Amino acid sequence: MFTFHLIAEKRIQEAMQKGQFDNLPGKGKPLVFEDDSMVPEDLRMAYKILKNAGFIPPELQTEKEIKQAVDLLETLDDEKLRYRQVTKLNVLITKMNMMRKRPVNLEANQYYYRKIVERVKVRKK
Repeated sequence: MFTFHLIAEKRIQEAMQKGQFDNLPGKGKPLVFEDDSMVPEDLRMAYKILKNAGFIPPELQTEKEIKQAVDLLETLDDEKLRYRQVTKLNVLITKMNMMRKRPVNLEANQYYYRKIVERVKVRKK
C-alpha cells in the first residue's frame, strides 16, 4: 500500500508541474463538503436528487416559514393582524416541534416567545 501511495503522489506532482490542474472548475475556491452523515445510507441518493431539484426537507421549510412570520410580525401595526400573526407563529412552532424526531428545544421556543412579547403589545379591552 505504501508503494501505491508513493506512485500516486509522484504522478500528482508531475501533473501539477505540467499544469494539468490549472484549469479545473472551482480553482482557488474552498471545497464544499455536504455532511449527510445524519441521513440513512439507503436514502442519501434520494435526498441528493431532491436537493438538486430544489426541494428542502419539511423541517427546513417550516423553519423558513417561522422566520418569515417573525419578520412580518415586525412590520405590522394593526393589533388584530399582529394577533393573527402570533397565532400563526405559534401553530408553526408547534408543527415544527411535532416534526422533530428529537426532544423539543424549549430554549428556542422561549426565545421566540420573548421576542414576540417584546414586539407585540396587544391591549386588553
